[in-house]
Amino acid sequence: MKKLIIFSFLFTQLTAKGQFLDSLKVNIGTTASLASEDYLPLWLFSNRFGTVSDQKQDLSTHLRINNSHSIDSVFGVDYSIDVYNNTHFNKNIIQEAYIRGRYKDIQITAGRLKHIIGEVDHEISSGSLGVSGNALPIPKVSFSIPNYIDLPFTNSFAQFKGQISHGWMGRNRYMKDAIYHEKNLYVKLGKKKFRVYGGIQHYAMWGGNRKQDGFNLDKSFKGFLNVLFALEANDGSVPDSILPNRAGDHRGIIEFGAEWENDRMKIQLNNQTPFEMGQGMTPKNIDRLLSLSYLSKVTDTRLKKIVIEFLYTKQMNSFYPMKYRESYYNNGVYKTGWEYENNIIGTPIFINRNRASKYFSDIHTYDWNGKRHSIGMDNIINNRVIGLHIGSTIAISKQALSKTMITYTENFGNYDLSKFAPSKSQFYSLQEINWILPKSQLVLTCSLGYDWGELSNNFGTIFGIQWHMKNLH
Repeated sequence: MKKLIIFSFLFTQLTAKGQFLDSLKVNIGTTASLASEDYLPLWLFSNRFGTVSDQKQDLSTHLRINNSHSIDSVFGVDYSIDVYNNTHFNKNIIQEAYIRGRYKDIQITAGRLKHIIGEVDHEISSGSLGVSGNALPIPKVSFSIPNYIDLPFTNSFAQFKGQISHGWMGRNRYMKDAIYHEKNLYVKLGKKKFRVYGGIQHYAMWGGNRKQDGFNLDKSFKGFLNVLFALEANDGSVPDSILPNRAGDHRGIIEFGAEWENDRMKIQLNNQTPFEMGQGMTPKNIDRLLSLSYLSKVTDTRLKKIVIEFLYTKQMNSFYPMKYRESYYNNGVYKTGWEYENNIIGTPIFINRNRASKYFSDIHTYDWNGKRHSIGMDNIINNRVIGLHIGSTIAISKQALSKTMITYTENFGNYDLSKFAPSKSQFYSLQEINWILPKSQLVLTCSLGYDWGELSNNFGTIFGIQWHMKNLH
């Protein structure tokens, strides 16, 4: 950590004398967390991009340096690094480290970058069913059009955006060195106040190896094409006798909605429907995350934003016979499932074994280096949920902003675990205030979290201070 601070100081000194300081920013911050149990309440720990340690008490310090350069509003380059130290000074985490090139509306990004995919609110939603802000960002290379642009020959009536990425899942998992595939495409229709949109997200984990069990899955270009188009192929994960089978572990989101806005507000209704390996891509699927949001565009209003969400995933492909059903976020070959560095990649409302071990003394995390027969296919032990979530941001003053989140869930576990029979109800809540100190570059944060119900009764708090140093030239 000392070396990082010295390097950062030298970096700022050198660049301060250079010619590319159009938007250099340096942020330094420290937070202290404390809970009544040996772990934090859900909304103090989750949706923070994997940088908060889930412990009774801890200190977390981070340093972020980022810059951006533009040439004639056509070409540009951005780069950033954000490093955290926590777990009682024993763990360093690189949350972000990327470089991004821009040409008009097109971007190419390489590295680890905070990114939430989908049309859900990025600040007060419970979390997208695809990629939320819950896990540490996956290192990847992306080609994207991140903002809607006009489709040719439509006179601005139709717009689109999209992305395709190639990433690496690392070794802290059952199938080592698996490859990450991600793509999405959205289209929006309308020119006036009312618009409709729709899109699809596709994710896959493929390749990888598990040498102790003889797995060395296909990583060839042909294997990539099989994953890209979700084709049936033998990638070495299953015997030929049980083919056909798709290469890799696939899942996705069908998303659509409508929005209305004027100069004062924006109202949006959004729907996310999950599917696994093609299951769920049918009108029979009633599982969904349904969101209604209001955003104020008036600068001096108190209520800045409010989001109401309804989550229902209890059906989970029940229109298939039991032996053919896919379990959300779980997989028989990639047994870690939709998880990265111990955190769920999608909605934190689902519960993995890492989190469940805090609630139940007889549930334990799997040793991904252990013997194959000792590791089950239920790392995500609770993925059948009915929930209601409300989030809001309110301006207390010009310097202070309040964030409130309250969530109710009824948890039914998964098809293979009886721990949630009967179902268990749970509430999660968060009250957070951010205060910009007058005539300074300091921001103070106070967060209070309280969970109560049949899973956990836990109170916690986070106090933080951030120093934002901008435009050093």
